[in-house]
Amino acid sequence: MIRTYKFRMDPTAKQEASLVAMLDDFRFLYNAALEDRKYMWERHRINVTVRTQDAQLKEIRADNPDYERWSAAAESQTVLRLDKAFQAFFRRIKAGAKRVGYPRYKAATRFNTAVHRAVTGAKWDSAPHLTQTRAYFKGVGHVKVKQHRHVVGLVKTLTIKREGRRWYVILAAEQELQAPLPKTGATIGIDLATGHNGLAYTSQGERIGNPAYRKASPGKLAEVQQALSRTKQRSNRHRKARERVSGVYRKISNQRRDYLHKVSRQLVDSYDVIVAEELNIAGMTRRAVPRPDGAGGYQPNGGNAKKGLNRSILDAGWGILLEFIRAKAESAGRQFIQVNPAYTSQTCSECGHREAANRNGKEFLCLSCGHRADADKNAAVNILRAGLVLREAAQAA
Repeated sequence: MIRTYKFRMDPTAKQEASLVAMLDDFRFLYNAALEDRKYMWERHRINVTVRTQDAQLKEIRADNPDYERWSAAAESQTVLRLDKAFQAFFRRIKAGAKRVGYPRYKAATRFNTAVHRAVTGAKWDSAPHLTQTRAYFKGVGHVKVKQHRHVVGLVKTLTIKREGRRWYVILAAEQELQAPLPKTGATIGIDLATGHNGLAYTSQGERIGNPAYRKASPGKLAEVQQALSRTKQRSNRHRKARERVSGVYRKISNQRRDYLHKVSRQLVDSYDVIVAEELNIAGMTRRAVPRPDGAGGYQPNGGNAKKGLNRSILDAGWGILLEFIRAKAESAGRQFIQVNPAYTSQTCSECGHREAANRNGKEFLCLSCGHRADADKNAAVNILRAGLVLREAAQAA
């Protein structure tokens, strides 16, 4: 299996300048490859393939010494990155998506990663002591890495990532499959929630808390955003203020991910089968559709309430939690099942009677059998039951 590790790098001033120059050159290469594809199709109806553009790299490196200072394999990965963007574009067209998203040119602020294969142009220098670890990149040199845990397996790729003024290296290591965790015989269903309701409710009747880190730090976030709004575009003060805003968001993101890692680890360690909702989070967090009134204005569409709900969903990190559970369950030999959550909050977990009037906010009262429960806990039981049915059907097949 492939496992990733993310470590912070500590480059010198000269190395940081080289890293910035590398990203700029790779960005120019990406945009030039996109322009080539766009021009050849619009003017000549010729589809330029990734193989054709990859073969042109040799000529580009020969004609431009700036590109020779970097790893040829990393430049090839940049061309491959564009090809993946086109493949995703064509997939969305084939699926009939409303927003197909043609690949766009990258601005300097939107190109922050460079993938290096662990060949001649990049190397992970493992050391017995974590404080002596370095990562080598052609054109940059050996950069110090603040490694906080040991890397297991063979490192296949090293990805440089810029987040504000911080630099990170992301390793993809190939490992042997781990031995599965001991069986517990326990199963659990999870119903996701937002805001003061918590992060989720389980079929065991437990409530998983939601720290809501973004909502918990409105003062600091408002302060740095207001300071940014008072600066002039492209000035040094604007750049520094933008970095402070980025730093606050980065801290919130780190806090959220750390908490969700702990929640997902506890669930995977405790249960053999974990069942959760299968949600279209991107669709759920789209802005409210405007409602023209026919007279040049707009009718109320609940946009403010929808905006608040979207923030709560994104602050809770539903998608991140589900991905963490999926990854940990796979490596631990657990089963993670996702089911359609339709009507799970309206169906009685005792008698199966479904009616919209069964639920009234947080209260669930079955109008058929009189079963009374917390609405989210009742939904979690139904989610678990649906997941076990899918599991049995898969085993029978």
